[in-house]
Amino acid sequence: MISPRKQIIELIEKGTIQVENINEALKLTKVAPDAIAWKKFMDHLLLWLGGMALSFSAMFFVAYNWSDLGRFAKFGMAEALLALAIFAYWKFGENKVVGKVSLLSATILLGVLLALVGQTYQTGADPWQLFFYWALFMLPWAVLGRFAAIWLVWLALLVVSILLYQDDLRGRFWGSVNPETVANMLIFFLITTTLAIWEYLSPRLVWLSERWAIRLLAATSGFTITWLAMESIFDGKGAFAIITILIWIVWLFALIVFYLKIKPDLFMLTGGCLSAIVVLTSFFGNLMLSDWSAGGWLFLALLVIGMGAGAAFWLKNVHRKWAHESN
Repeated sequence: MISPRKQIIELIEKGTIQVENINEALKLTKVAPDAIAWKKFMDHLLLWLGGMALSFSAMFFVAYNWSDLGRFAKFGMAEALLALAIFAYWKFGENKVVGKVSLLSATILLGVLLALVGQTYQTGADPWQLFFYWALFMLPWAVLGRFAAIWLVWLALLVVSILLYQDDLRGRFWGSVNPETVANMLIFFLITTTLAIWEYLSPRLVWLSERWAIRLLAATSGFTITWLAMESIFDGKGAFAIITILIWIVWLFALIVFYLKIKPDLFMLTGGCLSAIVVLTSFFGNLMLSDWSAGGWLFLALLVIGMGAGAAFWLKNVHRKWAHESN
């Protein structure tokens, strides 16, 4: 569905809306925010910033005054703030901004409490355990909260735990493969699977339909597999590098088909084009610049310009086609 902003732009380009009536049209369609909308935006922004500042200040306060605070003072402050955040969520509910801020603050304070337990009683020798158990214990809140941001926090905690656990993977199952590469591949599959499930459930669950969260997942997935493909081109050896390139090709093909035919999204297609340009540039650069010749640099520069121009031309035609079909 075309947005009101795009509809207004098309009407202005066609001359349906005269120049002197543009401001009035923007106000009537609420494309341009009025004073009430700005007040609501600032109110929500300050509420989010205040909630996050309070949560992180508790973390920094305990860390800075660690030697001056007793055990009961540390736990008492963390547990009191956590209980207050849970009470605020129960009081205001999940459908209000105050409730969502309270739930996210409670999630952060849960991590503070787990860090306190680990440091005080030395329950975990490995840092990855903190983030893993943090994600595990907050999972019921994420299920009950039905809030996109808290699910992204949960996913981020899993990603951090995988990154911290990568040293333990060395030499266990992957032979000579860099454990960082294995960790990045696991993260790619985790985020891509989450993206696929999110897209599948978004038409059925309204709270999952926020495009910013879906695009953030897609951008992270694309960055990860693009980085792995570049790593395979420059430093990869053996079957693992070939498999990585094949996975990148399958990912790129699935991305373009899905967001071109099934669920049109120009942002996603732009990200796919950028990934293709980066990987192809890396491939030809690895072939042409082994001797650092001027001709190789010139060819690479022309290749980047050509691929960029071709991608822009294709994306512009796709956008025009979608605009024409929506009319």
